[in-house]
Amino acid sequence: MSHEARLAQRTLIFTADDFGLHERVNEAVEQAHVHGVLTAASLMVAAPAAHDAIARARRLPDLRVGLHLVLADGAAYLPREAIPALVDADGRFGDNMVRDGVRFFCLPHVRKQLALEIRAQFEAFAKTGLPLDHVNTHKHFHLHPTVLALILEIGREYGMRAMRLPSESSEPVWLKPWIALVRARLDHAGVAHNDYVVGIASTGQMDEAVLLDALASLPHGVGEIYCHPAVVGEGALSHGMRSYRHADELKALLSPRVAAAIEAAGATRGGFTDVFGHGIQSDGARDRGAQAL
Repeated sequence: MSHEARLAQRTLIFTADDFGLHERVNEAVEQAHVHGVLTAASLMVAAPAAHDAIARARRLPDLRVGLHLVLADGAAYLPREAIPALVDADGRFGDNMVRDGVRFFCLPHVRKQLALEIRAQFEAFAKTGLPLDHVNTHKHFHLHPTVLALILEIGREYGMRAMRLPSESSEPVWLKPWIALVRARLDHAGVAHNDYVVGIASTGQMDEAVLLDALASLPHGVGEIYCHPAVVGEGALSHGMRSYRHADELKALLSPRVAAAIEAAGATRGGFTDVFGHGIQSDGARDRGAQAL
């Protein structure tokens, strides 16, 4: 489908981030895909429940799975000895993204280790044998020019054909030129992307009311609605998710009212693969994925 044809229609990609973080997340992804409107999930390859997520994805052939690169506030894939400038003693990235962003940009040895980690996460995804539907980053770190440049360079070797453009209508005015630059870089690299997202302003709170409100004023073009569903359980999934209403987000994805609103809006659903036809891995990436984790 041409770009003009996509803009004339309403197409939605419903994505669950943090696939693999916990079995509660993985169970929610499976429920929301089988019984609800979820079309895609973004896999954290180094997360504690990644193997469970991969097993579920293999039995859900219509679930479009992408790589959720973790470069902040999460576990690295490589051991600490390989990337000591990036992680703490426990092998985790910090959450001071401003400081780390300056280090990525200014320090060559840090950039070298960053490239090693990005490549390792792409390689780990390739070994799952799952088609690579899309790529995005935890906390949208690919808005950083150094991170984006490395992803574009390394990603093409692994069949990357689509990325999330974190452009939301409520984004601050000062951010719009930066988003426009990211859009231009993706277009120049021939990497497909959504036209807009829904999910930034209401991160962790994407309940039925938020979805219905978004669907009531849906623009034309390709939109990605992303969320963080999980089934009910004890404790927060992470320190930064203490206020997230995961179960409400799952209920929204399963809601008949949401499904009816999508139909009323005349919107079609799918993954990046379905929308752009570019999600299937290249032969080289598929060969690397022949040996499953």
